[in-house]
Amino acid sequence: MGGIAIVDYGVGNLKSITNAMDYLGLNTCITGDRRELERADAILLPGVGAFPDAAEKLRGTGLDEVIVAQSEKKPILGICLGMQLLFERGEEGRSCAGLGLLPGCVQRIVTREKLPHIGWNSLSFPNPSPLFAGVEEGSYVYFVHSFCAVPADSSTVLAQTDYGTPVTAAVGKGNVYGCQFHPEKSGEVGLQILRNFGGLNR
Repeated sequence: MGGIAIVDYGVGNLKSITNAMDYLGLNTCITGDRRELERADAILLPGVGAFPDAAEKLRGTGLDEVIVAQSEKKPILGICLGMQLLFERGEEGRSCAGLGLLPGCVQRIVTREKLPHIGWNSLSFPNPSPLFAGVEEGSYVYFVHSFCAVPADSSTVLAQTDYGTPVTAAVGKGNVYGCQFHPEKSGEVGLQILRNFGGLNR
């Protein structure tokens, strides 16, 4: 197949992501077929909703094992809940295992600000990454979430924002990347990030 496979496991806003990728001229395919994920040049893991439900759906389809195996070979990008699933464990509702591709857990944001966190917030970049090439410090992106990743390794934190407390906004290690915000809903900044991801497999 080639191109970027967008994982369809019943959890995620696939239309907005696909529209953004099409706008950029990136070759994509929405699929829940393990063979297409294996043939793809890169994999995008979307997600909205609760961590335990999404994790169970991934395991129920067997796509969890495929994504973990393919992460050794090609770029993976998790968006929103998709990013959270990259970690070892989530604590939303009940403790639940994630994909374990990144060390750390996902916890409710401890802040005096209103939850869920909905809106535009600026980014800072504690560690450089090709995912943010051409994106300026202080650029604004769009968030919708109440839980955030708490990485065990600070070197995996590519971007942070502030919501009454520091919040992990993006992560990366090896071929594995994640954005807590929605690049597909973040205007030109988000499109640049998706463009950068599309170029990682070339």
